[in-house]
Amino acid sequence: MLSLSTTALLAALPAVLAQTSSSETVLGVYMFHRHGDRTPKVFAPTNLTDLGYREVYTSGQYYRSRYIDDTATFRIEGISPDMVNENQIQASAPVDNVLQNSAAGFLQALYPPVGAGADTETLGNGTVVTAPMNGFQLIPVNTVESGSGSENDAWLQSTSSCYKSELSSNEYFVTSAYNDTLSSTREFYQKLLPIISQAGFNASTATFDNAYLIFDYLNVGRIHNATIPHSNLLTPEVVTQIYGLAATQQWNLAYNASETIRAVGGATLGSQVVQFLNATVASAGSLTGGKFAVQFGAYGSFSSFFGLADLIAINDGFTGITNYASSMVWEMFTNTSAPVTASNYPSTKDIYVRFLYSNGTATDATPPIQYPLFGTNQMEFQWDDFVSRMNRFSIGTTGQWCSACGNTTGICEPYADSAGSGSSSSTTDDGRSGGCSNGISPAVNGVIGAMVTLAVVLGLEGLAMLVFGLRVVSKKRLRGGNGAAGGNGEAKL
Repeated sequence: MLSLSTTALLAALPAVLAQTSSSETVLGVYMFHRHGDRTPKVFAPTNLTDLGYREVYTSGQYYRSRYIDDTATFRIEGISPDMVNENQIQASAPVDNVLQNSAAGFLQALYPPVGAGADTETLGNGTVVTAPMNGFQLIPVNTVESGSGSENDAWLQSTSSCYKSELSSNEYFVTSAYNDTLSSTREFYQKLLPIISQAGFNASTATFDNAYLIFDYLNVGRIHNATIPHSNLLTPEVVTQIYGLAATQQWNLAYNASETIRAVGGATLGSQVVQFLNATVASAGSLTGGKFAVQFGAYGSFSSFFGLADLIAINDGFTGITNYASSMVWEMFTNTSAPVTASNYPSTKDIYVRFLYSNGTATDATPPIQYPLFGTNQMEFQWDDFVSRMNRFSIGTTGQWCSACGNTTGICEPYADSAGSGSSSSTTDDGRSGGCSNGISPAVNGVIGAMVTLAVVLGLEGLAMLVFGLRVVSKKRLRGGNGAAGGNGEAKL
């Protein structure tokens, strides 16, 4: 949910951001996508709802019309329009049912069933075999190492596995800003107890410490329930404050300008973007080269990338919690409409990258918006310049990650010496230097442990309470159909 000032900014930009595909050719796309609407975290395990399924499916339809279809407005050069070529498509998500199912729902729309006539094959003995579900196309969703179970956990850094990143986030809890807010909002959260006690919150846990869990619970309830007990307490001003406090808390856990290791999710994402698009360039547009990649993940990676890429220099609305089914897109293109082949593939000096963001489900009515990156006014970056700027904060190799995070066991054992040295700089896969500062002040040493989690430990009795309070009325059985008609992806409280 972006701030009103961001909304005003967007209204002023369409003429500047207008794109035309007639004079250019898109070479490759990398996308990071948030999951669709889900059940609340306080009643884990979470599940994708029918609305959430519809949101990601609708997003897949939009991006098919933008990049894949024969008549796509920004069709990726050489990509298969109807029958999926698995060498051209990469999809990934953590081991998490909401994120994996969101990825599957998105892919169903990106490459829909092939239909009658293309859904059969004749075996050697003459038998004709018809594929299930009108030629439903199966696209693998690979797993990424970090983020497993993230939609069942309230602690933003719980699945990062990065020691110094977790340590840095914990440092927020000893700041005067945190403690002042904790104290000044105590009465505000206590007044919400008639509503949130049904989710297991009590006088000791209804505080700013659990701002996100409280927001998330009420957000889901307001989306899915026609009536809410004690809803008179949720005035527009209160709703705005609930969201604002949760956004403030989560932003400070996801990013800190002086301790960029806190944004490790955005740092690793930055490297993944560069590595995928670089492989597309290296393949010179061959049919076996990757052309479109989509990774599903949680809102924290949006926030950390926004901070690292200095999008907050445009508007502080980027410090908010991004909506369900939001997407970030990096489009790599060249300024020519002539067919691109391996023999005339453009050199890197003629290849550019732009960044787009959709706060909620992308549609024709609400398409992603192009934004400048890195605190500049530039809308497009020449490839080498883009790589250089991304590598200033990206973490792209295991050794670099271990060194920056200070991890010394498991996969990091071979790099224990460099990790222990506190060095934060390494070399990325393409030989460029890059890194992430990892200085942590001594103050945090006294709070690691007790303050490592924001989660409220909720008993099973909360499930029974839910029946009488904020009840989510539908959970997604992913392949049971397209689900109920969704809205525009706005996950508003």
